[in-house]
Amino acid sequence: MIRLIIILLIALILEALGVVFLSKGLKEIAAVLPPSPSPIALITRAAVHPMVLIGVAFEAGFFAGLLYLLSQQDVSVVWPLTALGFVVTTLAAKFILREEISITRWIGITLIVIGAALVCYTESIKSPAPSQNTRASTANHQ
Repeated sequence: MIRLIIILLIALILEALGVVFLSKGLKEIAAVLPPSPSPIALITRAAVHPMVLIGVAFEAGFFAGLLYLLSQQDVSVVWPLTALGFVVTTLAAKFILREEISITRWIGITLIVIGAALVCYTESIKSPAPSQNTRASTANHQ
């Protein structure tokens, strides 16, 4: 489980960096477009903007980590833990983008952390899953 948590944390950092780069790039694009630009105009410019492309690359790294995690663990464990990305992304927004985070948002983030802790706790007390060898021998006997 420790290895999966390390991979999850790396993936969540990649996701947070991806969101930061996407936000910076899209705000740069929006600054030079007329108010309320058409979605096509925004997407066309975003598709070639370096900051957006870097953000997409980081998001792809997150997705690769997510694929690995889903191959190793139950969706009901992995998916709730990805909510910790809200924490990492909010911290990145505060310290990299210099966004102001209200106390209400911090309370919400605290609730997310409590929920993720509950998911980890329930996973740690769950009976161990059968090994691959046990599954294979069970399948062969049927």
